[in-house]
Amino acid sequence: MGYHAVLGGGGAIGRATLKAIEAKGLNGRALTRADADAMDPEALVRVLDGAEVVYDCVGLPYNSDLWTTGFPAISKALVTACEKTGTKIVYFDNVYLYGPAPLPVPFAETTSRIPPSRKGRARKTAVEIVTQAHQAGRVRATVGRAADFYGPGAVNSPFYIRFLENMLKGKSPQVAMPKGPVHTYAYTDDMGRALVDLALFDAAYGEEFHLPVGPAVKVSDMAALFNRELGTSLKTTHIPDIVLRGLSLFKPLIREIQEMSYQYKTDYIMSDAKFRQRFPEFTSTSYEDGVAAMVDHFRTGN
Repeated sequence: MGYHAVLGGGGAIGRATLKAIEAKGLNGRALTRADADAMDPEALVRVLDGAEVVYDCVGLPYNSDLWTTGFPAISKALVTACEKTGTKIVYFDNVYLYGPAPLPVPFAETTSRIPPSRKGRARKTAVEIVTQAHQAGRVRATVGRAADFYGPGAVNSPFYIRFLENMLKGKSPQVAMPKGPVHTYAYTDDMGRALVDLALFDAAYGEEFHLPVGPAVKVSDMAALFNRELGTSLKTTHIPDIVLRGLSLFKPLIREIQEMSYQYKTDYIMSDAKFRQRFPEFTSTSYEDGVAAMVDHFRTGN
C-alpha cells in the first residue's frame, strides 16, 4: 500500500487532512511548494512516485487573474502526473462554480453550474479537467466540495480576517455580510476527515460530494460564540455593500471579495445529504467546539 500525499500540505485544509490520515494509521506526507511546483507535471511525478492517493488541497492568493490561469494549470499537471504514477486523486473544491445567483435553498451537487464570477469560472474549469480525466479513464478521481470554512489555521476564513483577528486585539469584528441571511459553514478538521473517508471509499471515485456542514446560522450567532469563548461583548460591524463597492475601486482584495458578495445577500445553504447518506456515522464538530478550537489556535499560536 502506498502513502497518502497531501498537495498543499501547509494550508489549513492540508494540515487537517494530514491529521486525519495519521489518525487512520495511514502513512501521510505533506507536500508544499518546497517539494514540487504543483503546475509542473514532471515535478509532481517525482514526488508522487509511490503515492496511492493524492489530496489536491492547493490554495492560491485570492486573485481572479491568478485563479484563471493557476487552478486549471494545477489540475492539468496533476492529471498528467497521476496518469503516469497511478495515484488516485481526491480533489478539494469550493462552491464558487454554482450559479446563476441566487442559488436554490438548499443547493446540492446537481445545482446548475453557471458561475457568476471569474473565480467561479476558474474553479469550474479546474474541477472539470479532473472529472473529465476520470470519465476518460486516464485517472481515478473524486471531488469533495466545501462551504466557507473556519477553524485552526484558517487565515482566509470570513471568521478570521478582520473578525477574530480584530477581536483578539480587543476591537470590534468586521464582516462584509448583511445581518439577516443564514449560511452553512464547515470546520477544517471535519473537512480533513471527510476527504480521507472519500479516499478510502472505492465507490466515491467518479462522484462529487458536498462535504459536511453545520446548521444554517446568522453572522450574529457565530459572533456570539466567539464573544463567549473570548469573554468579550464586542459588537459586529457589518460593512454595507455600497461601501464595499467604493473601496473596491482602489483596494484589490476588497474588489475580489466584492465579486463574491452574492453568496451573502440571501440564504446560502449547502446540502450535505449525499455525503451523510454514504457516511451515516460521520459526526460533525459543533460550532461551539469549532470556535473554541479556532480561538485557542490563534490565541496561543498552537
